[in-house]
Amino acid sequence: MIKGFTLLELIVVIVILGILATLGFTQYTKVVERGRTAEAKAILGQLRAAEISYNLDHGVYANTIANLPVDAPTSCTSTHYFWYGYNLSTGCGGTPYVHANRCTANGKTPNASSVYTMRLCIETGAWASDAGY
Repeated sequence: MIKGFTLLELIVVIVILGILATLGFTQYTKVVERGRTAEAKAILGQLRAAEISYNLDHGVYANTIANLPVDAPTSCTSTHYFWYGYNLSTGCGGTPYVHANRCTANGKTPNASSVYTMRLCIETGAWASDAGY
């Protein structure tokens, strides 16, 4: 008697491995995206703290991110997956906020179809988001 696997057994194993690989890849992309958003949240927190400090020193909020001691790009770069800005007039119940927008250029398209924006109110510390962050 010849020992070995039948063609049917091999096909079943290949199908099971394909299903497991598909599930693993989707979970991997979600974890990677969560890591990228964690970096954005950390930078938003630094921007908020810097804005509060600037306001305490000067009596107004900074008019550009360049005036703050935070490494936060204001456009998509090759090293960041978000670009940052702020709005001093609207949002957060009329109070200023800093925001992070997901880059969609240079092969950095998000793993979902929508463009992500996170907002952090400077005065209250409340979070808002367009994508469930």
